Amino acid sequence: MSPTRIAYGQLPAAVRDRISQIVGMVTAADPAAEGLNSAVAARLHTSGGRYFVKALPVEHRWAWAQQREAEIAPYVDTVGARLIARIVEAGWDVLIFEALHGHQADYSPDSNDLEHVTQLLTRIGNLPCPDTPLRHAEQRLAAYTSDDMLPYFTGDRLLHTDLNPANIIVNDHEARIVDWGWATRGAAWLDAAYWVSWLITAGHTPQQAEWWAAQTPAWQTATTAGVTAFAEANARMWADIGAGSTDAWTTRILAASTAWSQYRRASA
Repeated sequence: MSPTRIAYGQLPAAVRDRISQIVGMVTAADPAAEGLNSAVAARLHTSGGRYFVKALPVEHRWAWAQQREAEIAPYVDTVGARLIARIVEAGWDVLIFEALHGHQADYSPDSNDLEHVTQLLTRIGNLPCPDTPLRHAEQRLAAYTSDDMLPYFTGDRLLHTDLNPANIIVNDHEARIVDWGWATRGAAWLDAAYWVSWLITAGHTPQQAEWWAAQTPAWQTATTAGVTAFAEANARMWADIGAGSTDAWTTRILAASTAWSQYRRASA
């Protein structure tokens, strides 16, 4: 179950005091509209600048994602947001990041952001995978495909795996990606593959979406059978996540993932 979202001001006073000791007095806190993984997600305004805070109760079953994100942060600050501090106080686990300037990525077919995102995926693909505890792509996909398909997903590259446009911030010069709690080790082409369904959600045909994925160097390492296996596993994953959901964005990504899987089967 997703954590119940609360306002920044509802955090215990002891937690907010610790945050203020690090970033300065908070004069305003703008809640994030998107995201389901944090109880608190807000942009903080202080006299010294702007910061982004994510917080979860330490007993929440997703609290491990806070630890994962803190561990991975030093390795991805060139493509993400710099981690200022992690604090655990009064039953809360809090991450404080620099606030990125820009807008959430627009994935629509005529968007100027698409080139920035392909460059971002290329930069991620060039990062070394750190020797930190990460789940493997084949582990995450095992429930949605057969065992003989899993070798397609194995690899030693660092993956983000959540290409939701709300996670990608674009400015005039580049795109950066936040929310690394689901960082994964796997085949180099998988981040581009995860992007495909989101592109279809934004109005691309499956063929157009795959064209954009193919603009990343890592895509050239994928096999036809591997891409088809992933498209089918991804569709099953979203069918599982979206079962019974009436949430609009879940419905859209489920439909897009299904459309891509059907396209791959028809093209086989």
